[in-house]
Amino acid sequence: MGGIGAYAGTDLLNKVFDNTIVNRDQDHLDTVLFSMPSGIEDRTEFLLGKVKINPAFAIAGVLLKLQNAGVTVAGVSCNTAHSDEIFNTVISELKSQNNSIKVLNMIEETVAFISNNYPEITKIGVLSTTGTYKFGVYKKPLSANGFDVIVPTIEMQEKLIHPAIYDPVYGIKSSSNPINPQAKEDLMEGVSFLIDNGAEAIILGCTEIPLAITEKSINGVIMIDPANILARALIHSINPDKLKPLNI
Repeated sequence: MGGIGAYAGTDLLNKVFDNTIVNRDQDHLDTVLFSMPSGIEDRTEFLLGKVKINPAFAIAGVLLKLQNAGVTVAGVSCNTAHSDEIFNTVISELKSQNNSIKVLNMIEETVAFISNNYPEITKIGVLSTTGTYKFGVYKKPLSANGFDVIVPTIEMQEKLIHPAIYDPVYGIKSSSNPINPQAKEDLMEGVSFLIDNGAEAIILGCTEIPLAITEKSINGVIMIDPANILARALIHSINPDKLKPLNI
């Protein structure tokens, strides 16, 4: 499911393609991408109380449309949408509609991925939207799994990280292709802060951030892309034999 934001959806789809074992067109998995942003309220603005309508209802509506198109398993290409306040409502709404579509949880997949593949890591940095930041979308499950979580200061979050995503002139949501250099510069300042404070890996916890930070590691610190993890989980849930070996 795309449209939250638009390039996050196409990025997820591309990562499904990139992680699939193929020799020809016909070897790719059948996929459907619905990008329907006009009816979905901003997830961070809802969490911060700036809009009243929970975007969960519109997200559930799009997922039901995907189901009607034949989709059996889906991923939502927005980290902030996985806050309990939104994602739990999505799942409840789907259950009330007697749905059969399976929706993977990107946050749970990411935490499990780190635990399974980087058992030596104990300190995780997180860059994200302010909604994800303030509602502990990553911090709560990471802490529950024994990780120390490092985040920017609230001043850095509000003056650098969040604007790098949302600023109407240079933010990634307004300028995704190409990325405005100011957005990358601000995000890299956040990366440096997390590394200086002991992060051994950094979760790029907004689906727009990996559009700007494309490096697999910076100064020896691993960059974790939840969209890539979700893409791999989607492939595995449909046909594990089609999943490329993990390259870490």
